[in-house]
Amino acid sequence: MRIDIWSDIVCPFCYVGKRNLELALAEFEHRDEVDVVWHSFELDPSATEHPAGSLPELIASKYQMPLEQAIVSQESLAERAREVGLDFNWRQARYGNTFDAHRVIHYASEQGLAAAAQEAFKKAYFTEGRSVQDHESILDIASEVGLDTAEVEAVLKSDRYVADVRADEQLAHQLGINGVPFFLFESKWAVNGAQPAEALLQALRHVWEQTHRVEFLNPLATENAQASEAGASCDVNGNCS
Repeated sequence: MRIDIWSDIVCPFCYVGKRNLELALAEFEHRDEVDVVWHSFELDPSATEHPAGSLPELIASKYQMPLEQAIVSQESLAERAREVGLDFNWRQARYGNTFDAHRVIHYASEQGLAAAAQEAFKKAYFTEGRSVQDHESILDIASEVGLDTAEVEAVLKSDRYVADVRADEQLAHQLGINGVPFFLFESKWAVNGAQPAEALLQALRHVWEQTHRVEFLNPLATENAQASEAGASCDVNGNCS
């Protein structure tokens, strides 16, 4: 089973959604047959490394809400993160542009380390208060994942994976995705948002059933007649009839 996920590094619900999917997969009977493919999504392509004001002030300005409401929203997000074992230290979060980090994650994907890179960059932002835009910080995070530092530096100094990030975003646009996280199962079944682990587990089982069901056909049935009895078969006890 393939699951395509659109996600941004600085999206709190993306981090919670990632953890919920991991919890669901831990309970899924066919988890070893699930292939997760990560896709880039930028919630704020115009973001800068050192914006004026704190994270709540930025949110209050962007969404035209009182500062107190923005602070409450961050506290609520932090509590939701704690429920799944995550620490959201929003007071020290260093907001920034995620485009280059997304490019590095594409490189990580080629090395089989996409999930590890997603986790490392999200943890760096939400828990550790580290920059996800500054190149030195990106290099440090990438090295902790196990990526070759020289290769990552070469990526950052070039336009490698620019087209890959843009392709992800273009596909999201074509699919009508305007919010993340967004989970697409087998290119057909969609789950939008950070759904609880129980809901994601239900989705996993539903899609598995739909894509692995056995269709029984009666070769003797016609337009005007249907067989009234099952065909000959043998059961596990050796009984044949």
